Order: sequence, then structure tokens, then C-alpha cells
Amino acid sequence: MVASLAAAAVAWIALWVANEWFWDATVDWLGLDLADRAVGAVHFFLYDTVKIFLLLLGLMFLVGMLRASLDLNRARDWLEGRGLLIGLTLAIVLGVVTPFCSCSSIPLFIGFVAAGIPLSVTLTFLIASPLISEIAAIMIGEMFGWHIAAAYVGAGAAIAFIAGWALSRFRLEKWVDDVVFTTRVAALRADGHVPTLRERVDAALGESRDIVRGVWIWVVVGVGIGAAIHGWVPADFFLRWAGPDNPLAVVVATLAGVPLYVNGAGVVPIAEALWTKGMSLGTVMAFIMSSIALSIPQAIMLRRVMKPPLLALFFAAVAVGILAIGLLFNLIA
Repeated sequence: MVASLAAAAVAWIALWVANEWFWDATVDWLGLDLADRAVGAVHFFLYDTVKIFLLLLGLMFLVGMLRASLDLNRARDWLEGRGLLIGLTLAIVLGVVTPFCSCSSIPLFIGFVAAGIPLSVTLTFLIASPLISEIAAIMIGEMFGWHIAAAYVGAGAAIAFIAGWALSRFRLEKWVDDVVFTTRVAALRADGHVPTLRERVDAALGESRDIVRGVWIWVVVGVGIGAAIHGWVPADFFLRWAGPDNPLAVVVATLAGVPLYVNGAGVVPIAEALWTKGMSLGTVMAFIMSSIALSIPQAIMLRRVMKPPLLALFFAAVAVGILAIGLLFNLIA
């Protein structure tokens, strides 16, 4: 069993490493131009769909094994005993060190909720993981200055912390879909049963398959929408409607960033170009943050595990935080 797990881990890593290379090589082999919008959209769809399914299977299996192997009631009690502020801080730290995009962090969110981690702490992680992008921070440091990069990281942490604290004031568990709680691993450890390695592996595999069966259509639809609009960056629109003369520039930039579905590496060069053409720093920061932390595909995938009130509250909390940071940066920059 141990040898089989090791072989499966090697296979997963190989698939993860080969995913982007395979689609790049396929484009080259077919003689297509990746800069073409249609080719780029198809490439993005295939690569991102495979990536998210690999994450779903891999992370859900790991989290399932962890939940089946450890007494997570003790971990939950320890976390709750340390207080909300410690829990939120740990969630932000974990979000910073996990370089996931807004959609890729969803598997861990499902696992954390199923494990009984307080929902406000889990939502804080879901905000911090994509919002505080290591790649974006490095690129911002190189293009805008390291003091601005530090401000970006601090602002992202502040948004995640304050939003998590605000969401903790509500009883949100009733707005999480039952599929997150009724899992095979939870049943396996019922009544104090100590499962064998075989039982843990079987339960984790079965739970991973159940999750994928339940969300695959949402993944395909979400990534499909993201691929259709990927690379759509109307710079002239931003300069016209989110320029320094528009008092609602931060609002426009925040809303306009939502449908773009790009990562930190993709949005920072665009933001630098807008900045050099006169867009204010706070508006640029709002554009960066909304592009990488809020997306239509993310909303579609989260709808499978969140009921509409929680989904709306989550997006509203993040959007308000981004707006506040943008306005603050414009005042002090």
C-alpha cells in the first residue's frame, strides 16, 4: 500500500509538471500562434481545466487522508482555544505560502470546512491565498518599487483579516452546501473508530471522486467562461473611465477587474502600463487585487459549495475591502 501511494504521488507530480508543457508543445506541433486570442483561449481552457482537476484530486485526497489519520477534533479545539485572532492570522500565513489562484484554492477550502475548521477562518484563507500573490508581489516590487510591494502585501493581509473577522459575526454554516459535510471520511471516523491504512486510503479516494463528480461541471463552465474572456484587457476603456479625473475610478477598476480572470504575472504588467499613462496608484492596486482575487469562474465553482447568501456576502466583503484599499492608496500616494 505504501509503495502504491508513492507511485501515485510520483504520477501526480509528473502530470502536474507536464500539464503546461504538453499544451505548449501541442500548440507548437500544430503550428499555431499562442498570441492569437482564439488559440490562447483554447490553450488556457485545456491547461487550467486539467490543473484544477489535478488539484481537486490531489488536495482532496491529501486532506482526506489527514482527516482520516488525525483526530481533527483536537486540532479544531486547539485552534478555537487560541481565539479567533490567532486563527485568522494562521489562515493568512497559510494563504500567503500557498501560491494558488482564486479557483485553485477552492479544494483546500472544501477540505478545511469538512474538517470542522471555523468557517470564518476558512474564508480568510480563501481570500488571502489568491489575493496575496508572491508572483504579483515580486513583480510589483520590480516595476513599482519594493515599498509599494510591501504595501500591497500588507493591504491584502488587512483585507483578509478584517473580512474574516466581519464574517465571524454571522452564523454562516447554514449557507454551506450539505455536500461539504456529508463526506466518507467523516463517516469513517464516526463513533471513535480508528481506521486502518487501507480504510483511510479507500475513504480518501472515494471522497475525492465524490467531490469531483459533484463539481466537475462547475469547473468546466467556470474555466470555459474564464477562457472566453482571458486576455481581454481594454486599456483604452480603463484610461477613459478609470483615469485620475474620475472620482469613481476605483469603483470602475474594481468592477472591471472581476471578469478578466488573470493571475499576478498576467495583470501586473498591464497595471504598470496603466500607471505610466497616468492612472493613480490606488486605482491600479484595486485593479490588480480584483483581477486576481475575484473572478466569475471562482463564483461559479464556489456556488457548488456555497449557497447564494454566503456567496454574495463573501464577494461583497472582498470587494468592499479592495475599494477601501484603493481609496486609501489614492489619498496617501
